[in-house]
Amino acid sequence: MNRDIERIRELRKQLDYHNYRYNVLDDPVISDMEYDKMLHELELLEEKYPDEITDESPTRRVGGEPAKGFEKVTHDVPMLSLQDVFSMEELRQFDDRVGKVLSDYEYIVEQKIDGLSVSLEYENGIFKRGSTRGDGVVGEDITANLRTVKSIPLRLMVDLEFLEVRGEVYLPVSDFLELNERQEILGGKIFANPRNAAAGSLRQLDPKVAASRNLAIYVFSVMQIRGMEFSTDSESLEFLKKAGFRVIPNYYVCADINEVIDAVDRIGELRGNDSYEIDGAVINVNSLAQRMQLGSTSKSPRWAVAYKYPAERKETVVRNIFVQVGRTGVLTPNAELEPVRISGSTVSRATLHNIDYIKSKDIRIGDHIILQKAGDIIPEVVEVIKDRRKGDEIEFEMPGNCPACGSPVEREENMAALRCTGIECPAQKFRSIVHFCSKPAMNIDGLGPSIIDAFIKKEMIETIADIYYLKDKRDEIVVLEGMGEKSADKLIEAIERTKSNGLARLLVGFGIRHVGARAGKLLAENFPDIDAIMNAGHDDLTRIDEVGEIMARSIVSFFENPQTQHLIERLREAGVSLESLDYGKEKKGALLGKTVVLTGTLPGLTRDEAKKLIEDHGGKASSSVSARTDFVLAGSDAGSKLTKAQELGIKIIDEDEFLSMIGDGND
Repeated sequence: MNRDIERIRELRKQLDYHNYRYNVLDDPVISDMEYDKMLHELELLEEKYPDEITDESPTRRVGGEPAKGFEKVTHDVPMLSLQDVFSMEELRQFDDRVGKVLSDYEYIVEQKIDGLSVSLEYENGIFKRGSTRGDGVVGEDITANLRTVKSIPLRLMVDLEFLEVRGEVYLPVSDFLELNERQEILGGKIFANPRNAAAGSLRQLDPKVAASRNLAIYVFSVMQIRGMEFSTDSESLEFLKKAGFRVIPNYYVCADINEVIDAVDRIGELRGNDSYEIDGAVINVNSLAQRMQLGSTSKSPRWAVAYKYPAERKETVVRNIFVQVGRTGVLTPNAELEPVRISGSTVSRATLHNIDYIKSKDIRIGDHIILQKAGDIIPEVVEVIKDRRKGDEIEFEMPGNCPACGSPVEREENMAALRCTGIECPAQKFRSIVHFCSKPAMNIDGLGPSIIDAFIKKEMIETIADIYYLKDKRDEIVVLEGMGEKSADKLIEAIERTKSNGLARLLVGFGIRHVGARAGKLLAENFPDIDAIMNAGHDDLTRIDEVGEIMARSIVSFFENPQTQHLIERLREAGVSLESLDYGKEKKGALLGKTVVLTGTLPGLTRDEAKKLIEDHGGKASSSVSARTDFVLAGSDAGSKLTKAQELGIKIIDEDEFLSMIGDGND
């Protein structure tokens, strides 16, 4: 056999083993770097021998091509939901119902992981299909996304003709908090809780999104099996461990309802200590034959219930209120609390969100409050115990300047949050730099969030301007993980190229409030360089069509800030062009002076691409249809904007007509 092919098979075995050690047993025996090197070697060999690539290869976990939609899956065994109970009395009533049918039985009690329930199907030991629960009878095929979950074995450690198991995919609490922080920085969706984040990740059409999130799974049930039989649920769980699955942790086999109640209490006491969120305890009859005897309703089994824990509340005292500046520049007040143990952990602080939240609950320094954990994760103030007040409690006011950098803070109209205006604010440097390097702004190829994060941690960059001094730190870049000589030189070249991007892109990169790509281009068309904008007054700005009062105030305020002026001088010293590439140019284009509204999905252009083409050819891309609209560019699934355009008699064009139109007007 070819040595390379032998190596491919050996690497797969090793990677499967180390993946099992790391993601199932939580007991790795090699470093992440060693694992990554083996994976990279396998990727290169599979590129060389594409016929050797199999679906269960470890390289397939990174995510394939985006799906156009999810196929429906009809479950051979319905994935039933559980009846909820909320008290020990209801638990005993459940036991009474079971006792009327069975005379000798035991229970198995386990944690109820708060995630997304999925089915995993294996044929001859190979993972073939994964699907959502859906309505219990019909779900969706999300196999490509589930392949990216590293704790799901792609090949079983036992030989079986067919196996279907049910498990709960979840996002660890720490990863949930990091994901929301990243989403906030990048302007993405903020998830309400880990369950929503897990569900949202698995229902992405692009598997690479699911692969980028640290999803995990616990398997808790055998749905179908051929080639083996079990008598109890606990016996099947032990088998699933041997097969290579992460099995639901902290489960107890109980002889009677009193032991069940003790187990439920033990699980409740541990709540909050784990890396995952639970929303209850599941109580099942252990015997599989007795489950058949008890049967099910159309919605739920008669042999199981889910006990839901009440939200634990504790009294404590607000010692102080302090303000933190987030990575997006938002000032968030936090309460420093008298430490109190709640839901399995000691809490000494809680977010107070914003000044409106503080005032609505009338929270003061020195107040006695009732605290609980929202979803067992985030501490929140439920209410103030006002009859405990002594009269010396202190009302809190938000600062007028950023506590991290001293810049003025601003509150936008109809918004609750205050935001720092400093572009060199150390608290928001990561977000500022990521935005500056992004495609709509300076478009620095190769300088993405992970590299930026590494540079910040190594104290190689602190502000936007430091990017253009990185060439002096080439030796430090070379030794960073994942870099090297060629990558360092390539990155430095990419940075140097952007020095001549011109004023419009630079203005977008600054992240000035209310100034996007369109406004940046308008300013660059009306001012020769950045100094002219810095010297412009409010009236000079509002004379420009499309620059209103709010945008003008934001621009003036931004350039008055000493941090902005310092940044601009450092960019100037680094050789970054501060001049406009668009000033004084005669405006041309087939859409000059025309207002175009986009609606629906275009067959060959994204919304951003179409918008850029409109603006590049002299037009204005508007978000709403009015009597001033010249054209509506409509794609499939166009909605109310198309209807309104038809009512107003506005010309409607499709993508072909649009491309033909701007083609005729190209210079």
